[in-house]
Amino acid sequence: MSLMVPRPASGRVFHAERRVRLGDVSMSGSLRVDACARYLQDVARDDSADSGIENPMGWVVRRTVLHVLQPPQFQERVRLETWCSGIGSRWAERRTTIRGEDGGLVEAAAIWVHIDPDTGRPMRLGPGFDVHYAESAAGRKVDARLQHDPVVPDRAERRPWVWRATDFDVLAHVNNAAYGAVVEEALAAHAPDRPGVRRPPLVVEMEYRDPALPGSDATLAVAADGVEGDGWALSIWLLADDRPCFTARVAAVSAPESGAMR
Repeated sequence: MSLMVPRPASGRVFHAERRVRLGDVSMSGSLRVDACARYLQDVARDDSADSGIENPMGWVVRRTVLHVLQPPQFQERVRLETWCSGIGSRWAERRTTIRGEDGGLVEAAAIWVHIDPDTGRPMRLGPGFDVHYAESAAGRKVDARLQHDPVVPDRAERRPWVWRATDFDVLAHVNNAAYGAVVEEALAAHAPDRPGVRRPPLVVEMEYRDPALPGSDATLAVAADGVEGDGWALSIWLLADDRPCFTARVAAVSAPESGAMR
């Protein structure tokens, strides 16, 4: 799923623009993971609404992969391009490119599951979906399986996590963009930001598991992993009442070719 397929030669591609604002950046001035996730969520919603597809709100994100090749910076204007890059029976993959006027570049791929608005359970894609999105997917099939190990190892550092009222959305569970703050907290502890120093290229994998509900007792667990060369990696778990509701892996890497990363 994390193969960053290129923009299609034909089919629907939706465009949006925005400027990276003060509330979107870390101390270094780099676009934060939670803000990036919000950008992706917003442009996905705008595309769905603009397309006229039925049930435009009936989607929940299952897995997101970010290749932050050059973090967009404070005040940089960015252009977002998004399209459907793969289809399953009850889900679809959405590719998004965030490209800044000063060189910022993020490539993203996310699996969104189509849900019944009455039951909240996955439901098959309707015929209207193919009308709008099949051409850009070009017959590519994707699955919605999670890939992270949900079991927290003994070596992981654990500490309590406190929910904020702003973490919860109209579905009464933690919004997927809010989980990006968990990643930022882990980064701050293990790879601190420095004012005026641009972040290194990152690969961020985020998986959304059991929904976290208001009042649940939460624990953040983080394990540092060594990688080849000068890179580093973190594995992250967020537990709600001892159930893994969110997992992530973050790695600092040499700038990858966006089409070659897997």
